[in-house]
Amino acid sequence: MKTPQNFHEHDTSEKNLRQKMPQSMTFEKVSMTFQLISDPTRLKILWFLCHHETCVNNIAATVEMSSPAVSHHLRLLKQAGLISARRDGKEMYYKLADTPEAALLHRAIDDIFDIQCPL
Repeated sequence: MKTPQNFHEHDTSEKNLRQKMPQSMTFEKVSMTFQLISDPTRLKILWFLCHHETCVNNIAATVEMSSPAVSHHLRLLKQAGLISARRDGKEMYYKLADTPEAALLHRAIDDIFDIQCPL
């Protein structure tokens, strides 16, 4: 990364930090994740799936929404890689994805709500 014009070089730690700064695409991805979970319904769904694998109908009943509306939220969470799905016969079951990002969000959500994982 080149030094921005008019940048005041006070010490080498700033230069080293600028060289380690993630690329803009990384910041965009993180920002999109925060936007995704800033929706109260998606946050509620994500919290529920952090603690239990279940189907769309049970999620819909839990968040008091229609199954199609919940399916829309699930699709967004799945596209972001935060949840995963598996088919068992005609049913699709959803749970928190087995990724470092999803695990970090699980811990953050529990810490923010000051909730202990019930499992």
